[in-house]
Amino acid sequence: MEIRFIKLGNGGCWEKNCIEVDNTIRLGYESGLHSECIAKNWNAVRAFWLAARKGSETAASNDLNQIRDFYELAETDLWITFYKRKLYWCHAHKNVIEPPDGTRERKVIGKWSCTSKTGALLAVENIDGRVTTVQGYRGTICGVKLPEYVLRKIEGQVQPDVLAAKQSLLTLERDIEVLVKGLWWKDFELLVELVFAKAGWQRVSVLGGTEKEIDLDVIAPVSNQRAFVQVKSQTSPEEIRKCHEAFKGYEQYSEMFMVFHTINGLLSQININQPNVHIWDSSKIASLVIHAGLVDWLIAKRT
Repeated sequence: MEIRFIKLGNGGCWEKNCIEVDNTIRLGYESGLHSECIAKNWNAVRAFWLAARKGSETAASNDLNQIRDFYELAETDLWITFYKRKLYWCHAHKNVIEPPDGTRERKVIGKWSCTSKTGALLAVENIDGRVTTVQGYRGTICGVKLPEYVLRKIEGQVQPDVLAAKQSLLTLERDIEVLVKGLWWKDFELLVELVFAKAGWQRVSVLGGTEKEIDLDVIAPVSNQRAFVQVKSQTSPEEIRKCHEAFKGYEQYSEMFMVFHTINGLLSQININQPNVHIWDSSKIASLVIHAGLVDWLIAKRT
């Protein structure tokens, strides 16, 4: 399978129409030689572009290669482009037509897609930069770097090295979870406070003894959201429900966090589905410890 990047118009001027309306790939290079291209009379096409490029063999050959790709690539070959910070891909019908404006078009088989075959969004920020740099290509059609990587992305297959890293991370999270569960309750509270601090939350006050439902009173400076945090080494579904009922009585707080490492019962018994109510168990804490860079702190505390 061949993979080609195609720029849909100068400065992407055809992107919206090709992707959102017509589901086509489109080529400029207007020359009046559509029939010659269909007949694969590439010598005539090359002669035209050699004259247009004032005798530049390199430029004419580059033009010819792009035009040939547009006409000759099979329906099984893959076309990609970038639009609205997403990678789009398609296969195109073999038939090439020439609209009245002299451009050329091939209809997409089905439609352009910006998701993998497993449904994952192909966002630019999650694609290797060696692939996305093709957006700066000054021509119209070219090959892509890391074609096997691109194909795996579209198929929804995890890259082998990424799979190995994910497995290692999962093992680390499990090990960290064990360490978290072994913390003295005071050290567990301190760890939770450090996690919030690393995430940008600022402590307003430590309540604990004065307000039995609240251990930490924190605020997010950017959004000015204020939250209360209840930290428990051990808890139960009933205790979490009571904390939630108490939260409803505090108008000054927009969010609530219930943080614990051991629960006597099942999380499924809680049944609180509100976006501003966060229930963190030991697995969630383990993940946050890793992302906050607190692994060394935790290891040192447990050593």
